[in-house]
Amino acid sequence: MGKIKLKNIRTYSNHGCLLEEAKIGSDYLVNLEIECDLSISSLSDQLNDTVDYVLLNRIVVEEMAIRSELLEHVAHRILVRAMNEAPTITKIEVEVSKINPPIGGDVEAVTIIMSKTRE
Repeated sequence: MGKIKLKNIRTYSNHGCLLEEAKIGSDYLVNLEIECDLSISSLSDQLNDTVDYVLLNRIVVEEMAIRSELLEHVAHRILVRAMNEAPTITKIEVEVSKINPPIGGDVEAVTIIMSKTRE
C-alpha cells in the first residue's frame, strides 16, 4: 500500500450560505490524501499502474468550481467522484479550508475533513 497527497490546492470559489459569498467568493485550500496499492507502479514505472495525481487535481478544481452552500457538500462530491474515477483508491480523505471566513471574528481558516473507504 501507499499514499498520494496533494497539498494546498488553491482555488477561488463561491461557496457559502451568505448571498455575499455567492457573489464575491473567497480563497480556499484543499488537501487530498489517497491510499492505494503503489507496489505495481513502483516496479513498472507506468502511469496507468497508479492513480494519476493530475486527475485528482482536476477533480478538485472542477468540483470546487460548482457552488455549494456547505463545505461538506463539495467535499462529499470530491470524495465520490475520485472513488468513481480512480477505482484503485482504497481510502480517501479531503480537507476543504475557507480562508478568512466571514464569521465575525479574526479566524485564519475554517476547515472540514471528510473521508471515505472503499467497501
